[in-house]
Amino acid sequence: MLQNGDDLAAFYKEPLGQWARHVLARRIRTAWPSVKGLRLLAYGYGTPYMRGFDAERAIAAMPAQLGVPAKSKSRHARLVCTEDALPFPDVFFDRILIVHGLESAEALRPLLRQLWRVLAPEGRVLLIAPNRASLWAQLDRSPFGHGRPFSRAELDRLLRDALFEPVRWERALYAPPFGPLRAHGWENIGARLFPAIGGVHVVEATKSLYAAATPGLAVPAKAALQTVRDLNFSSEEK
Repeated sequence: MLQNGDDLAAFYKEPLGQWARHVLARRIRTAWPSVKGLRLLAYGYGTPYMRGFDAERAIAAMPAQLGVPAKSKSRHARLVCTEDALPFPDVFFDRILIVHGLESAEALRPLLRQLWRVLAPEGRVLLIAPNRASLWAQLDRSPFGHGRPFSRAELDRLLRDALFEPVRWERALYAPPFGPLRAHGWENIGARLFPAIGGVHVVEATKSLYAAATPGLAVPAKAALQTVRDLNFSSEEK
């Protein structure tokens, strides 16, 4: 059963969720040390990982099946959207972070094509998705145990079919999702000795520009531009 936004918010307040966020945030910052002056989209449930980003504009887009947590506070603009019609203009974002987005998707290909559409030609996508071979995908103690897990081959095929080119593959969350022992030593040891069992895939991809026109891919430009105008992209609290 898929979790909703309130379930995800509760997980990231627990010790296991705080540890997972810390580990994954380090991976994200390693891949993207700075997004200063860039436009950032976090799709799925990315708000825990957007802290401290110095993007020119940043927005968290949550799929309708997750919704916005009732008591969640965020300094970033947020909206609920449908995965097959993201309300943004073409080539609008320079960076797209996807967390808790693919495993909960109802239709993967339309979602990925929409993300391709709104990504700038030189943009980058960073995808975090549960690893089918891991304990994190088998146990429901974390959000990565809900929804659809993936093998590397499945993710590679999905991304390439949607005209993304994977350029970096990693795994993370090597400590089991139970017990008191969770330290960064697990990440180093696990990556060396048991690389296949990391809890999540961390994949960076670029946009392939050799795309044929796809009927019905874009959303109406007027509606997309109006949505952007209505959102507050400021990094400051209101």
